[in-house]
Amino acid sequence: MDVSPVATRERLDFDAPYGMLIDGEIVPAATTFEVLNPATNKPFADAPSGSEADMNRAISAAKRAFPGWASLSAAEREAYMVALYDALEANREEFITLLSLEQGKPRHNQATFEVNLANPWIPKTAASRLETTILEEDDERRVELRRSPLGVVGAIIPWNYPYLHVLWKSVPAMITGNTVVLKPSPYTPLCALRIGEIAAQVLPPGVLNIVTGGNELGPVLTESPDVDMITFTGSTATGSKIMASAAGTIKRVTLEMGGNDPAILLPDADWKAAVPKVFAASLGNSGQWCIAAKRIYVHRSFHDDFVAAFVDYAKTQVVGDGMDPASDLGPINNRMQYEKIRELLEDTKANGYRVPLGGSVDDSRDGNFVPITVVDNPPENSRIVQEEQFGPIVPIIAYDDVDDAIARANASVFGLGATVWGGDLDRALDVADRIDSGNVWVNEGQSHPLNAPFGGHKQSGLSVEHGDEGLASHTNNKTVVVRKK
Repeated sequence: MDVSPVATRERLDFDAPYGMLIDGEIVPAATTFEVLNPATNKPFADAPSGSEADMNRAISAAKRAFPGWASLSAAEREAYMVALYDALEANREEFITLLSLEQGKPRHNQATFEVNLANPWIPKTAASRLETTILEEDDERRVELRRSPLGVVGAIIPWNYPYLHVLWKSVPAMITGNTVVLKPSPYTPLCALRIGEIAAQVLPPGVLNIVTGGNELGPVLTESPDVDMITFTGSTATGSKIMASAAGTIKRVTLEMGGNDPAILLPDADWKAAVPKVFAASLGNSGQWCIAAKRIYVHRSFHDDFVAAFVDYAKTQVVGDGMDPASDLGPINNRMQYEKIRELLEDTKANGYRVPLGGSVDDSRDGNFVPITVVDNPPENSRIVQEEQFGPIVPIIAYDDVDDAIARANASVFGLGATVWGGDLDRALDVADRIDSGNVWVNEGQSHPLNAPFGGHKQSGLSVEHGDEGLASHTNNKTVVVRKK
């Protein structure tokens, strides 16, 4: 295998037709499907509709490439990842525009943020190493814990962060010596395909393969005996199906799934300063992210004032076309999710819950636009509290006792993330310790520290991504006992 990354690369032609990446080649499919701009609900590009045969060819290519890729040193694989980063950076502005068009998020803020978060993460992660650990040693023997790559990793990614997740799924797998077959969401396949064009110039054939198409391709990947691991981000319902599908071949599974994350503002919280931060934590990306604060618990002593201030701040935020610099938030990415959110709005209206902001969709407006909606103190058993809305709707709930707020926060099948806001840091940390969640942020919105593992409790996930633990999830443990004499 050639271990010299391509030194010079031409810029991509973003107006060219899209093709899949299979075995180092950009290939068309027999048929295509339309990709819609969620701000208009009109098609603006065609993507290849891969077949079962295409997926199997990609899996076979990844399997063939694995021995050569795994035999490289970590430093050699890192060099390829740095070359990938350099090429992506050369096309960064075009990717930001494409991301806004296919996902809907505003180009000037959220799309720029996503690409600027994802790209630098590549070389930082590629520099990580899982070193051999000496577990025991004396004059007679040494016991080592070594790690070896799994083989072919199948990655299935969602539509809410379609640029970021291509890299978050593929880079840790590749740097640990695995090869990858990636399937993007059919709602947002384009960034992945353009990344594939760059990978075709930079990476050895078969190391990264990208196949686009409908949901019928997922089982081909998850059931294949030649795929050794599935890493998935998406809904809990789909994750459950993937887990069952992968069980037949006993493959490794990492699942990052749904959430109904609580935010708790403690009695001593500086709630005025927290308003814009809590807004961003709950309604950033129009609420379309798994770790959004989806239910806000506010102490009754300042609940009414917080709701009023939150509403006032929300009124300054513009929901509009992602390519409009005046837009703060974009549309819902796809019609299926848009209809789910409308159903929640109708349920909220039918039950007579107080809605101080939003609540009604303007049907005369093109695109999947949902107004920022605040639901004031709905009952705990309401759908808007119990379900993951995944849209720009948030309930703000009054509580009297901190223990009760923690109990409510934990009364969920989900346990992905939470935020806690308070003046007394020790008290806030005590609350964080008592929340059954894989990730808790104290006095800040959601962030992703480079070396921190990310995963959920309960039905929010299985295993972790990121950090050393995330890298290790892509490897097999191998205990080696060496007799010295």
